[in-house]
Amino acid sequence: MDARSPDLTQTLTQDLTQDLTQDASGWRADAPVTRSLAEVNSTVAIPAAGHWTRRLLAFVGPGYLVSVGYMDPGNWATDLAGGAKFGYTLLSVILLSNLMAILLQSLAARLGIVTDRDLAQACRATYSPAVNFLLWLACEAAIIACDLAEVIGTAIALKLLFGIPLIGGALLAALDAFLLLVLMNRGFRFLEAFVIALLAVIAACFVVQIAAAAPPVAEVLRGFVPKSEIFTNSDMLYIAIGIIGATVMPHNLYLHSSIVQTRAYQRNDEGRREAIKWATTDSTIALMLALFINAAILVVAAATFHKSGHSDVAEIGQAFELLSPLLGLGIASTLFAVALLASGLNSTVTATLAGQIVMEGFLNLRLPSWARRLLTRGIAIVPVIIVTAIYGERGTADLLVFSQVVLSMQLPFAVIPLVRFVSDRRKMGQFAIPMSVAAVAWIVAGVIVVLNVKLLADTLFG
Repeated sequence: MDARSPDLTQTLTQDLTQDLTQDASGWRADAPVTRSLAEVNSTVAIPAAGHWTRRLLAFVGPGYLVSVGYMDPGNWATDLAGGAKFGYTLLSVILLSNLMAILLQSLAARLGIVTDRDLAQACRATYSPAVNFLLWLACEAAIIACDLAEVIGTAIALKLLFGIPLIGGALLAALDAFLLLVLMNRGFRFLEAFVIALLAVIAACFVVQIAAAAPPVAEVLRGFVPKSEIFTNSDMLYIAIGIIGATVMPHNLYLHSSIVQTRAYQRNDEGRREAIKWATTDSTIALMLALFINAAILVVAAATFHKSGHSDVAEIGQAFELLSPLLGLGIASTLFAVALLASGLNSTVTATLAGQIVMEGFLNLRLPSWARRLLTRGIAIVPVIIVTAIYGERGTADLLVFSQVVLSMQLPFAVIPLVRFVSDRRKMGQFAIPMSVAAVAWIVAGVIVVLNVKLLADTLFG
C-alpha cells in the first residue's frame, strides 16, 4: 500500500491539474480540438527573416477570400435598389456596415489565431449540444441564403452574356460545385490567386463605369453622412438592413477564423501576436476594396438610374439593359455582366469553404467537398426554379433582396458568440481584446439586433 500510494496521489494530482487547466481555459473537456480545414492547415510558409513586406505578402490572401462575401451578387441587388430609389443616401449604410465588417473580421481572425479553433469549433467547445444544433441551423440558413444569391446572380449573368434562360442558368450554376475541388488540388495559394484575379476584374469593370457615370463628387460625399430618414422610412430601412446583411455576412466570420490558420506562423505568443497584426492588415485592406465595389454599384445606380428618373430599377436585368444607353458607353452593360459573373464564381469558392467549416465545426461531420456543395446548391436551386417559373425575372429580383435580409437576421447568432469569446480572458489569455474594443464590439452587436427586431416588427405588423 505504501509503495503504491505515491503513484495514486500523483495520478489524482495530474487529473485534478488537467481538469483545472481545462476549466481555466473556458473550453468544455468533452469537445476535443481537431484542426480546422485540416487538409490546408499550416500549409503556407511564413518567412522568418527579411523585410516586413515579405511577411505581409505571406499573409495576403485570407482577407480577399473573406472580402468576396462582401461584394457577392446579393450586394448588387441591394446596392442597385438603394441607389436607384434613394440616390446616394444609403452610402452611409455601406460605410457603416463596412466598418462593422472590418472590426468583426479582425476579431474572427484573432479567435482563430489565438485558440487554434474556428468559430464553429469554439461554439462546440463552449455550448451545449442543443444550443450548438440551433446555431448550426441558423448558420446553415445563412449559407443557403448566400448560395441562393450566388445561383441567381450567376444565372442572370449567363443570361445577359450568352442568352441562356434563367432556369437553364440556375441548373448550370450547379456545375461550379466542382470549381473549388480543382482549385484546392492546386494548393491554397493558387486558390487565393484565382480569387484575387477575379476581384481585380470586378474592380476594373467598375472603375470604367464610374468614370463614364461621372457622379457629382459633392453629392457622393454627402451620401456618406448618416441621415435620420434611413430609420423613419420603412422602405429605406428594409433596403438598408439588406445592405448590412449583404455586407456583414455571418458565414464570413466562421470562414475567416479558419483560413487564417492556413499560415504556418509560430504557435507561440510572439508568433500569434505577429500573425494577428498581419492578418488584420490583410483583411482591412481587402475590405476597403469591398467598400469601393459596393459604393461603386450604388453610385453608378444613383448617377444613372435615379438621376434619369428610373427609380424603380431593382433588377439586375433592368440595370443591364439601361446602363449602356443612359451612360452612352456601349461596353458598359457588358462590363457590368462580366463583373457579375466574376462575383458569382468567386462567391462559390468562399461559400463552399464556409459550409465545410460550419458542418465540421458544429457537428464534427465530414462530407466530401463535392457532396456538400451539391447538397447546398440543390437546396438553393429549387426555390430559384420555382420562383422563376411562377413569377419570372421580377420574382428572382425580390428573392435576391429577401435573401440578404435573411442573412442579416442570422447575424446575431454569429456575432454575439464571437464577441463573447474574444472578450473572455479564460479563452484568450493575454490576447483578449481590451475593454474599449469589447464595448465597441458589443455596441455593433446591439445595433445589429435592434435593426433586425425593427425589421421583423415592420414586416409582421406593417
